[in-house]
Amino acid sequence: MAANQTMATPVCPAPMKATSNGAWQGENPLDYALPLAILQICLVVAFTRTLAFFLRPLRQPRVIAEIIGGILLGPSAFGRSEKFLHTVFPAKSMTVLDTLANIGLLFFLFLVGLELDIRAIRHTGKKALGIAIAGISFPFVLGVGTSVVLQAKIAHGARPAPFLVFMGVSLSITAFPVLARILAELKLLTTDVGRIAMSAAAVNDVAAWILLALAIALSGTSSSPLISLWVLLTCVAFLLFAVFVIRPVLVLMARRSPDGEPVKEHYICATLSLVLAAGFATDCIGIHALFGAFVIGIIVPKDGPFAGVLIEKIEDIVSGLLLPLYFVSSGLKTNVATIEGAESWGLLVLVILTACIGKIVGTTVVSVMVKVPFREAITLGFLMNTKGLVELIVLNIGKDRKVLNDQTFAILVLMALFTTFITTPIVTAVYKPARKSKPYKHRTMQRKNLDTELTILACFHSTRNIPSMINLMESSRGTRSRGLCVYAMHLMELSERSSAISMVHKARNNGLPFWNMKRPDHDRMIIAFEAYQQLSNVSIRPMTAISALHSIHEDICTSAEQKRVAIILLPFHKHQRVDGVMESLGHGFHLVNLKVLQKAPCSVGILVDRGLGGATQVSAKDVAFDITAFFFGGRDDREAVAYGARMAEHPGIVLTVVRFLPKPGKSLMGIHKNGDQVIESGILVDDVEEKKADEEFLRELKGTYNESSIRYEEIVVGGREQIIEKMKSLSRSNLFLVGRMPPAAPLLDRSSTDCPELGPIGSYLASSEISTPTSVLVIQQYHPSMNNHLGDHPALADEKDDQDNDMSV
Repeated sequence: MAANQTMATPVCPAPMKATSNGAWQGENPLDYALPLAILQICLVVAFTRTLAFFLRPLRQPRVIAEIIGGILLGPSAFGRSEKFLHTVFPAKSMTVLDTLANIGLLFFLFLVGLELDIRAIRHTGKKALGIAIAGISFPFVLGVGTSVVLQAKIAHGARPAPFLVFMGVSLSITAFPVLARILAELKLLTTDVGRIAMSAAAVNDVAAWILLALAIALSGTSSSPLISLWVLLTCVAFLLFAVFVIRPVLVLMARRSPDGEPVKEHYICATLSLVLAAGFATDCIGIHALFGAFVIGIIVPKDGPFAGVLIEKIEDIVSGLLLPLYFVSSGLKTNVATIEGAESWGLLVLVILTACIGKIVGTTVVSVMVKVPFREAITLGFLMNTKGLVELIVLNIGKDRKVLNDQTFAILVLMALFTTFITTPIVTAVYKPARKSKPYKHRTMQRKNLDTELTILACFHSTRNIPSMINLMESSRGTRSRGLCVYAMHLMELSERSSAISMVHKARNNGLPFWNMKRPDHDRMIIAFEAYQQLSNVSIRPMTAISALHSIHEDICTSAEQKRVAIILLPFHKHQRVDGVMESLGHGFHLVNLKVLQKAPCSVGILVDRGLGGATQVSAKDVAFDITAFFFGGRDDREAVAYGARMAEHPGIVLTVVRFLPKPGKSLMGIHKNGDQVIESGILVDDVEEKKADEEFLRELKGTYNESSIRYEEIVVGGREQIIEKMKSLSRSNLFLVGRMPPAAPLLDRSSTDCPELGPIGSYLASSEISTPTSVLVIQQYHPSMNNHLGDHPALADEKDDQDNDMSV
């Protein structure tokens, strides 16, 4: 009898040890926690990133790939193989996997809190607030009705109150981070639709967390309503403690971290420890540890560098490695096979329709009521229907608390996946804000009527580009024309990193992430542009482009078309170090310039900045620039000289036009030698029409301007060395102007440079071989039928697939 009792006693499996002694010792590393966790992380990251790559042509956010990856690795697909599931994701490893996933989620929610500015939400307009309320209340009410049907059919044992709230919350959520990336991908961030959607989504996000806290409080194991009340009251006490006790400490640390100085390591350590402690406190209260982390993120001061440094310290490892584990942990709980039979699939359709109708109809109706055009109202409805990580958090908490069973959980996960997946294609089809602009005349610097206003689109990446750009603007404003209008476009890269949400949030109110008076860390940009506008008759109009680098050229070209720009000015992708060597800022910026040259609706100038005018803005009365334009012939050189002629109208600028002519019987095309071989390279412009155009242009130039501001010189050269010698003799100039593709051979071997955007002469002037402080402006003239000679460049060939997948805005 005793023996039988002993045999009946269940034996718990031994816990997994952390590390193994290795395969050579006869041990299987997958039986130990650490090597198994490493394998799981590597598999998850590789699998989800591969899916994201294949979904990229569909312009889907990465969260879609991570959700699909989690489902495929679970029992719905690969997990149907018992051997795979028991080898890679055995039941004994799930505690470690879930713990790592929830630590990643904890810190991700801290990042989300860091990037939500409550001050901005408080100033949300009535229009966006009304749309947000409608976007929450309509689907919540429909979710309550749907919960009754699901309880009667498949969720028989669920407690009514928690199940009702969880269903309402899951149908009414809008994923703020996912929406931000979709808007950026569709170039809608700074449109009216984008601003309203971001405002409404931010309000929706905060409301969703409050509703989720209520749902968790109601879903406790105790059936006594007093326990739920105690949970809510304790939660309120924690919020008050965080605001009145923890926040002053964080404010003190932020004040002691001034701009320009590194944040102290113990401040970072103390803040991250506070995140974990707050998570422990809210878990003890009974409302999940992630709420504590989210609250700490909300109360961290957003001014100054403190919040930004916190983001930089943790975002890559959290978003790149740990957070995908949460999607896999969720996918392992999702078994699509539980949805079987016509009734179950009918319920899935019902839930999807309920979610879509609630969000889309509710948002559209209220948007029309507040005078939003119908097409934009429909677009807002589909945008607000975006789900994402927050949806999965709600569903996983509901499943862990036994509120949602396997079948209900699978239905709601598929609903979230479907509604997010359809957002991009439907919005693309419904809303097309950037229709083709009306044709305009002045797309070049060279024009017959010199008294027309000049419009320039000046792009910059950072504060490094601003002084030279402003000094170039000052040089371009002339005196005789009606004026100069400059659109200053800040090019901001939107990546998959979570800090991109912060950048998007800054642009939410006015589309100007650097033009926010409450942000002292951007004062240098504000002061530079505002001071220049006040001291000159130049109209400065700030803009921004927030996109991935592979598609940001679309923003530049579309803006140039809409603003009727004559020339786009771009910063070169290299900058000069103290030792004179040109250092690259990144291959992505190089490709941006190449693509703009291909697609631009006007002339394009690329500025190789070697400190034009110094590191600060030069006032109008102090401008004293010597500018040299090299003329070989062709439309690009004519455009460069035309720009120089406009600069020469400034009383402090003298332009020297140097025309290179070949010796009789020779050609500038054949002066480049490689060993014994003479290479004919460049663009051959020997036709009579081009030569006539050159002579006519120079004749008009000589007859229009006086010799005190423009000097003309002709040099007869017989070889490459003579051209280089003449250019070096003019190295004291402040700025070189040169056409991108003159009819001349390169002055450098191809192996010495790989910058086709600068052309044969500009490449030499921008290279490290010429030691000079002179900046270089390489100009390409717009011509509808011209071939930009970039199609065979390897860098663009590698990007061909991306260009084919990019959609015109």
